[in-house]
Amino acid sequence: MNTNAKIFVAGSKGLVGSALTRSLKSAGYRNLLTPEKERLDLTDHIGVKAFFESEKPEYVVLAAAKVGGIHANNTYPADFIYQNLVIQNNVIHQAHLNGVKRLLFLGSSCIYPKHAPQPMREEHLLTGPLEPTNEPYAIAKIAGLKMCEAYNRQYGTKFIAVMPTNLYGPGDNFDLTNSHVLPALIRKFHESREQRLPEVVVWGTGTPRREFLYVDDMADACLHLMNLPDSTITEELTAYPKPCFVNLGTGVDVTIRELAETVREVVGFEGRLAFDTNKPDGTPRKLQEVSRMKALGWEAKVTLKDGIAKSYQWFLENQGNIRK
Repeated sequence: MNTNAKIFVAGSKGLVGSALTRSLKSAGYRNLLTPEKERLDLTDHIGVKAFFESEKPEYVVLAAAKVGGIHANNTYPADFIYQNLVIQNNVIHQAHLNGVKRLLFLGSSCIYPKHAPQPMREEHLLTGPLEPTNEPYAIAKIAGLKMCEAYNRQYGTKFIAVMPTNLYGPGDNFDLTNSHVLPALIRKFHESREQRLPEVVVWGTGTPRREFLYVDDMADACLHLMNLPDSTITEELTAYPKPCFVNLGTGVDVTIRELAETVREVVGFEGRLAFDTNKPDGTPRKLQEVSRMKALGWEAKVTLKDGIAKSYQWFLENQGNIRK
């Protein structure tokens, strides 16, 4: 991508979108379209159509999505499937109609079957039932990547997708009810340390294994893909029936107990850990096989402990805004 290219970052204010914007600006891209939600509601078909026709972005990174942890997915399943389907349908279709050179769709590792072989490879998609607690969200994300694939097949577009593992970092959602496990643990341990509580209770048994990717690593990977030669994209990602998506992860996982112990160490909480086994564990293990992304020339750099430390520092510096 030329540094003067007009790039639309859909969802630029969220965890993923803000990291992508930071990465693009750091790499010298200045012609970025990052409209506020008040100006552009991505669920509004007419508004999205008008935006594309007036702004004519050359590249699109589709990071906008309704996201949340187990509790949020269980509580608002209709919102998760409807809003995500509408957003991606509007953006992907208008990208095609307006001649976007390349689109990158951000998916999620929850697209894989609950009992997929570990580590999960791209070809494991649609080989078994999904995890029930986030099935509506997963189905929306599967539809998004299949939509990219279908447009590539029918129209010769270069629409690709990445399936990041669990992301965390600056700009995360630290709400104790609706956030993902890692930011929730950071806030829980921090507040327990402040209040000198004797223990922190963690949902589930602590035995499920999860993989975590620092969000700025994710952004770096996306920029790497967006700058691959057209020949590489065509040969490796849009040549059906090859998957048009790649896994983004570290290739390393930890148990929830190990994660909680690392957060406890970083935050400096000296109390004990307890596990509420009445709460759901979710999928037993979610580890991605990342050799395809490595073959394309990229791999993760930030270690889990260093990433947690960076995230905690951001949390400390932004507590006032987080708690509003």
